[in-house]
Amino acid sequence: MGTGMNLSLSQIAAAVGGRLIGPDATVTGPVVTDSRQASPGALFVAVHGERTDGHAHLGSAGTLGAVGAIVSDLKAARTGLSGEPAEAAESEDLSMGLVLVEDTVVALGALARTHLAGLRQGAVDRGERLTVVAMTGSVGKTTTKDLTRQLLASSGPTVAPRASFNNEIGLPLTVLEADESTRYLVLEMGASGSGHIAYLTDIAPLDAAGVLMIGHAHMGGFGSIEGVAAAKAEIIAGLLPEGTAILNADDARCAAMAELAPARVLTFSAQGEPADLRAENVVLDEAACAAFDLHLPGLDAPRRVQLAVAGAHNVANALAAAGLALAAGLEPELIAERLGSVSIESPHRMDVSELSGDLLLIDDSYNANIDSMTAALAALPALAGSRRRVVVVSEMLELGESSAADHARTGELAAQAGAAMLIGIGSTQEALDAARARGVEVVGFEDSATAISQIDALLSDGDAVLVKGSNGSGAWRLADHLKEVRPR
Repeated sequence: MGTGMNLSLSQIAAAVGGRLIGPDATVTGPVVTDSRQASPGALFVAVHGERTDGHAHLGSAGTLGAVGAIVSDLKAARTGLSGEPAEAAESEDLSMGLVLVEDTVVALGALARTHLAGLRQGAVDRGERLTVVAMTGSVGKTTTKDLTRQLLASSGPTVAPRASFNNEIGLPLTVLEADESTRYLVLEMGASGSGHIAYLTDIAPLDAAGVLMIGHAHMGGFGSIEGVAAAKAEIIAGLLPEGTAILNADDARCAAMAELAPARVLTFSAQGEPADLRAENVVLDEAACAAFDLHLPGLDAPRRVQLAVAGAHNVANALAAAGLALAAGLEPELIAERLGSVSIESPHRMDVSELSGDLLLIDDSYNANIDSMTAALAALPALAGSRRRVVVVSEMLELGESSAADHARTGELAAQAGAAMLIGIGSTQEALDAARARGVEVVGFEDSATAISQIDALLSDGDAVLVKGSNGSGAWRLADHLKEVRPR
């Protein structure tokens, strides 16, 4: 990945509609919102976060080499730089240039928009091309991002988000990592309400856009499944005039977005339904990894592909990644050849590992809704085999009115997956009650810290443990604990 930027603070001020206060300097390093990630030549963007105000950390960013900052509160910025109370800091000469704006997050987006437009034009001037692809959906975004990045990286320099950088802060930061050498830019677009994805595609208009699945994630922010679909459809509206839409033919709400596409549409089906890309004769091996016959436009015959990622649900993600790669111009033969070797790179996503004491950990704890919960529990029997099955679930957040029913369904699914024990973290009583009614032993804990203090006594050597939950409820901490106390 490149550092991306090579602009003066005065140029940045012009790009974001801000005013430069203090010394001008050239940004040659990364653009960061975490002062701890600053390095020589960096630009620090001071964001008002949930836990801290970035303005308070300007001094530490400068110590690490940041040459400037985008700020919205000049008094707080002066205090952050000097370490003195605001009154004393007023008369101090600034140790770095500050670009003063009304909203630093909006300014970050504007800077990324300008940067990407410049890179695209520069590529055209050189007779080259910078291709920008993105995906959205209620589940599978980050896995599909990982798979797509690896396919494209086999053909040229590729920039993609770290972890789940898919919002109004993470996406611009990813765009700003691209530089003149970048051939492919892979973006993940999330939404917790209407207009969110439209905002992101305004920053980064797309050459190809994939919609994976319309499910019940963050239902509380949309009000209905139709609201979710409308919000996800914004990614298709964000395509460039010649852009390609990649749509899941197995999901009627995704398939219906074809009428919104400005140009080419590629459909995919993991269920062997008529589609441009499809998987037929799907079988799972003992590690729950799928093999299938890949039908791909441009191939003279189907290719048998063996995925390296666990879970039948990843067939659809692999097809979506193949469609995005095809739309980006990769040769069909190369896609078919590479698809079997790509893997999940981001943490806590169907990460299957053997720990000491022959404990099998299936860490899918990054996030959860009823759709991804269903997929993870469906994979458990094949992964666990004859092992005792223990399922750890934490509260699924932002579900809205469906919360109680979805948690109860989780308990039913755990029982169907053959769980001997269901461990709940947070508000999971409906899940525990439903599982208990089906003969599953259940244990509930108020929070992840309490669960971590008790989990070792509940597990036995040889168990298969699935950990699944929303990021904010802390199930991932329990998964990390198990990896620490039972190193391989």
